[in-house]
Amino acid sequence: MEKIWLDSYSPGVPHEIAVDDLGSIGERFERSVREYGERTAFVSGAAGVGLSYRAVDALSLKVAAWLQSAAGLAPGSRVAIMLPNLLQFPVCLLGALRAGCTVVNVNPLYTPRELAHQLADSGAEAIFILENMAHVLEKAIGGTAVKHVVVTGVGDLLGFPKRQLAHFVVRRLKKMVPPYSLPGAVSFDAMLAQGAAARFAPVQVAADDLAFLQYTGGTTGVSKGAMLTHRNLLANARQAEVWSDPFLDQKEVNILVTAIPLYHIFALGSAVSHIARGGVNVLVSDPRNTAAFVKVLAKYRFVSLPAVNTLFNSLVHHPEFAKVDFSRLKFAIGGGAAVQRAVAERWQAITGVPLCEGYGLTECSPTVTCNPLHLTAYTGSIGLPMPSTDVSIRDENGAEVPPGEAGELCVRGPQVMKGYWNRPEETARVMTPDGFLRTGDVATMDTAGFIRIVDRKKDLILVSGFNVYPNEVEQVVALHPQVLEAAAVGVPDDATGEAVKLYVVKKDPALTAAALIAHCRESLTAYKVPKLIEFLDELPKSNVGKVLRRELRERGK
Repeated sequence: MEKIWLDSYSPGVPHEIAVDDLGSIGERFERSVREYGERTAFVSGAAGVGLSYRAVDALSLKVAAWLQSAAGLAPGSRVAIMLPNLLQFPVCLLGALRAGCTVVNVNPLYTPRELAHQLADSGAEAIFILENMAHVLEKAIGGTAVKHVVVTGVGDLLGFPKRQLAHFVVRRLKKMVPPYSLPGAVSFDAMLAQGAAARFAPVQVAADDLAFLQYTGGTTGVSKGAMLTHRNLLANARQAEVWSDPFLDQKEVNILVTAIPLYHIFALGSAVSHIARGGVNVLVSDPRNTAAFVKVLAKYRFVSLPAVNTLFNSLVHHPEFAKVDFSRLKFAIGGGAAVQRAVAERWQAITGVPLCEGYGLTECSPTVTCNPLHLTAYTGSIGLPMPSTDVSIRDENGAEVPPGEAGELCVRGPQVMKGYWNRPEETARVMTPDGFLRTGDVATMDTAGFIRIVDRKKDLILVSGFNVYPNEVEQVVALHPQVLEAAAVGVPDDATGEAVKLYVVKKDPALTAAALIAHCRESLTAYKVPKLIEFLDELPKSNVGKVLRRELRERGK
C-alpha cells in the first residue's frame, strides 16, 4: 500500500527511523546512567520515594550478579516477574535483561491455574514475586521449571522509616499477605546481598536476542508468548521519541506517570522509551483508588500520562482532578481500548490538552499507530502508522482494499515480534508470506491515511483495556457440574468499557448466578469473571452447531 499517511505527519517527524544502531535495552540504560546518573529515574507515587539512574544501575547489577551466580542462569534463561508497579519492578527487569535473560511478565492477579500455565509454557527458572501473591505461586509451582524464588514486600527499597510503616500496614493492619510455604525462597534483601558478594560478568546481548516473552491470548484464547526482541522494544521506543520530540522542551526533565501495570505491554513500552530519554517515571500501584491517584498527580508537573479509557473516565469524574496543575502536560495517550468521545471531550475541557488515541498490540511492542500530536481535538481515529511502519488493509483473499473500504489491518515494521514461543503453527497463521502481521482487526483508512477500527477481533472482550477471551471463560464454566452449555460475550459497560456477560443453559435447575460467579473466581483473574449472567433454554447456533456469539452480543446491548 502506498504510504499515503506520510503527508499527514506532524512537521518535524521523520518518515523512517534507523534500527541498526539500537543495541540492547541494557546498553541503552547504561548510556542513560552515564548521561543522567544523579537524575531520578523511578518514583514510588504512593510513598514519594525515588531512585536515581545511578541507584537503579547499582541495584540492577546486584540482581544480574545473583541470577548469574546464586541462580546459575545462563543468557537466554527465562525469568518471571510477578510484581505490581513498585520500585522493585524496574530493578529486577533491568537486572534480568543485563544478565542476558528473557523476562516473562506475569499479571500479579493471576490465579494458580493461569500462573502455572505461563510458568510451564515459558520454562521460567526463576521468579521475582510480591509476598502478597506468594501463596498463589505455592499452588502453581509444581510441574514448572522454577527453581529460584525471590519474595519481596511492598516496602522494600523505600528506606527507613517508610519501609517499616508500609510492611506494618500491609502485613498487620490490612492482613494482605496470606500464609505461604515456598522452601528455598529468598528475600529481596538476601538476594541483593548475595548479588553484591558475587561478581557480575558482563554479557554481550544482541539487538535480535529475546528480551521478553510477553503473553497474550491471541484470537484462540490460548495464552502464548509473543517473542519480543531488544530491537523490537527499542525500535518502538525510537518511533515514540521522534513522534513526540518536536513538541517537547529538550532542556526540561520530562515526567511520565505510569498507572497502567508495568507487566502490560502498553506501560512496558512507555517505560523503555522513557528510560532512553532519561525521564522520570512515577509509578502508581493502585490507580483504581482514584482519590489517591489524583493526589499523586497533584504532586508532579507531569508531561505525559498513558492510560486506558476507563482510567481517564474515572479521573475526569473525580471532583479534585480539575485542581491538578496541568501546565506541563503535553500528551495524554489513550490505548488498550477505544477512547470514547465523551471522555475525550471532558478530558480536554478540564486539562486543556487533547486526549490522543493510539493503537497497538502485544505482538507489536506495542505501538502501530498514533494520532499526530499537533492535532487539537479528538478525531475518533486511531491515527497514522508510526515511522518505518507499513500498514496494509486486506480483504479475505489477501488483496489490498482501496481507501475507505474495510479489511483486515496488517502490519510490518521493526516493532513486530519474531513469532510465538514454541508455536510455529500459530506464528504461520498470523504472518503473511510478505512479512505482515495479521492483527485480526477490521479497519478502514481514509485518503489522508487516518485509520479507524471498524470491528475488533471477532470475539475478543476488552475489560478496562485487558483482553478477555471467551474460550477461556467458557472452559472454566464448563467444569461446573450444573452447567450444560455456556457462551461468553462482551457487552457495553460504563465503568470498564466492556464487561463479560455469560449466557448459560442449565443442567441442574438449582444452579444460581452467585454459584457460577464463585466458581469462576477460583480459576479466573477478577477482570475475567463474568459480571452478568443470563440463563437461556438454549444457545443460538448455526446449522453446523457453532454458537452464534454475534446474536448474543446484540441481545446483551
